[in-house]
Amino acid sequence: MTEQQEIIDWKKILATAGPYPLEAFAFVREGLNYAVEQVHEDPEAMPEADRHISGQELCIGLRDLAIDKYGLLAPIVLEHWNVRRTNDFGRIVFAMIDAGLMTRNNDDTMDDFRAVYDFDEAFSRDTLLARIGAN
Repeated sequence: MTEQQEIIDWKKILATAGPYPLEAFAFVREGLNYAVEQVHEDPEAMPEADRHISGQELCIGLRDLAIDKYGLLAPIVLEHWNVRRTNDFGRIVFAMIDAGLMTRNNDDTMDDFRAVYDFDEAFSRDTLLARIGAN
């Protein structure tokens, strides 16, 4: 965006993306930074164009952030936001791209977000307990 940022039309963005609340958009934005730090050793030292991550890498980062942030409640929080599969993350990302809130490379597509992992497996009780070290 330019120095004179336009007012963000969240109603339009929400209507375009689907049944996701603003909290889901904020989580994806936070997750982008989290995933970039997971993928790149020192992202702050890199030019912004080189910090790009794939849709798959973003989905993995969002999974990890959800577990780190919400623990056993991660699947409940995501379900509350109507996020039930990795495709939902893609819909949110591309709505933000269309609104100028995120950028993409020419080869980034919605297919990058399709079936990256199964939510039932990624957020199963056993997986969550193993990740948070409570088993």
